[in-house]
Amino acid sequence: MNPSSTAMQKTIHIGGACGFWGDSSLGTEQLLQVPCLNYITYDYLAELTLAIMAGMRMKNPEHGYALDFVELMKKALPTAKAKGIRIVANAGGLNPNACAAALRKALDEVGCQANIAVVSGDDATATLGRLRKEGVELKDPHSNKPAPPFFLTANAYLGAFPIAAALDAGADIVITGRVVDSAMVLGALIHEFKWTPGDLNALAQGSLAGHMVECGAQATGGLFTDWEQVPDWANIGYPVVSVQADGGFELSKPEGTGGLVNVAVATEQMLYEIHDPACYALPDVVCDFTTVRMTQVGKDRVRITGARGRAPSDVYKVCATYPEGFRCIGLLSVVGFDAHAKALRTGEAILERTRTMFKRQGLADYTCTNIEIVGSETDLGPHAQARLGHEALLRIAVVHPDKKGASIFSREIAPAGTSYAPGTSGNFGMGRPNVTPLVKLFSCFVPKTLHHPVVSINSEALAYNEPAHPLADAGVEACSHLAVPERGAITIPPALLDQPLLAIAHGRSGDKGNTSNVGLVARAPEYFDLLKTLVTPQRVKTYLAHLVQGDVLVYELPQVLALNVVMQEALDGGGMASMRNDPLGKGMAQLLLTMPIRP
Repeated sequence: MNPSSTAMQKTIHIGGACGFWGDSSLGTEQLLQVPCLNYITYDYLAELTLAIMAGMRMKNPEHGYALDFVELMKKALPTAKAKGIRIVANAGGLNPNACAAALRKALDEVGCQANIAVVSGDDATATLGRLRKEGVELKDPHSNKPAPPFFLTANAYLGAFPIAAALDAGADIVITGRVVDSAMVLGALIHEFKWTPGDLNALAQGSLAGHMVECGAQATGGLFTDWEQVPDWANIGYPVVSVQADGGFELSKPEGTGGLVNVAVATEQMLYEIHDPACYALPDVVCDFTTVRMTQVGKDRVRITGARGRAPSDVYKVCATYPEGFRCIGLLSVVGFDAHAKALRTGEAILERTRTMFKRQGLADYTCTNIEIVGSETDLGPHAQARLGHEALLRIAVVHPDKKGASIFSREIAPAGTSYAPGTSGNFGMGRPNVTPLVKLFSCFVPKTLHHPVVSINSEALAYNEPAHPLADAGVEACSHLAVPERGAITIPPALLDQPLLAIAHGRSGDKGNTSNVGLVARAPEYFDLLKTLVTPQRVKTYLAHLVQGDVLVYELPQVLALNVVMQEALDGGGMASMRNDPLGKGMAQLLLTMPIRP
């Protein structure tokens, strides 16, 4: 990297205003008031989001993107443009060109002229079809299952260089389809600092900066284990990263906002939704976060440095979705004596009654069912200690191969109000629960040579070619840092023996498909060796055996006193396929933190 002296001196300020489709508009309002801000990024997409957008596009070919983004930009972009703030958003979803056209029309209505760029080329439907025709057997690398016969959506995760090209061409706003979440920040930094594909450490740091802000307020105190320390939730600040030419950056939030930015919060967010922290693979770089250092440099300011990069692979990850049956979820509240037992019997009766109806009508049985009594510590399984109280919330989730079967179930929820347990209530005025297609996820990898990102500005295509990346050395193994428990005797302070893991660690959970990860961070340096000794793969799998069906791996990040616990086959299929009340495993860290310290 040979940046100019001017580039070396400047700092680029980027705010993350949106962590998912449905996030608050507060982030935009706050960040537009931040002095010297250069960019605002918006992360709308997840696999479920794309499936929803596919349904929208089937109903209206001009849809398939985040419709509310257009209205948000109609109000915000004139102010942003006047302040020199540029926008990068993956709001384009499955139809980024239609999103850009709708935004152009909306801006014309308010007299705002802007250069609107689009990054597309992520649609992998034709690519998967071509590979099939060529006899390539497509398998999910996580489950080893073959590809389904039909895909609802299929999108490759593109990188950051097409975004940088759009900004090079003068875009005021860049709308993308599917790119990796961190690419929106990294693309802006590539543009500003003229990083090349060979600047691997800078790309790793820039990717980490993007990773920190991609989930909005999670980087500023949202979901923090020690939630009681986080002030003013209602006005929680959205994150800002201030990045220098070498990729080093500070994480902060707007002045006068709520929330909390400290090393503990930042470490939790760094570990969110990653697996091997030494091998976080992205299209532009493979990041090693085990060398990251975090320093509190002021109130609500953390400096983050030290990520290292290696050459990326020659493939893109593709996430596809496909339909498989129909699902329905019924909820009933039951109050009074023996509420838990009454709720459980109610759920069993509904399933028994509907199965009888299926037989009479010649319908198949359910594909799967799940009864949970929310509030009775169902998630803790054999470790539950709650005193069963005077009220219970029954949640029944079912999947049926036929929409007719799922509809019969939907109709049999309300009759419980007069047929079964005393004290049965519910939202009967809200109508029957909806029957929706069950959408599942399939992942695979495709050669980068089969995908060509497309960049346009103001509807004019740019002559864009993906720059040549350094080739990963196939003979070099990824430098994973599997944790090794201390071999010597560890003395546990008597005061900790009867405490849960929460006493010595805090943590955050994330998900990728059917895999859950929990980043655990020691509360003090003297607890790190103890944490490594207690949190072993076998101990974790035994404690969470009622949830985790696959292998458990534990990775070590000694610079930040952290472990990353990766649990495979832990989410009942994960995401859209899971029948659980917590399909994304958002509570897995909370569960693991209940594990006793006493061996």
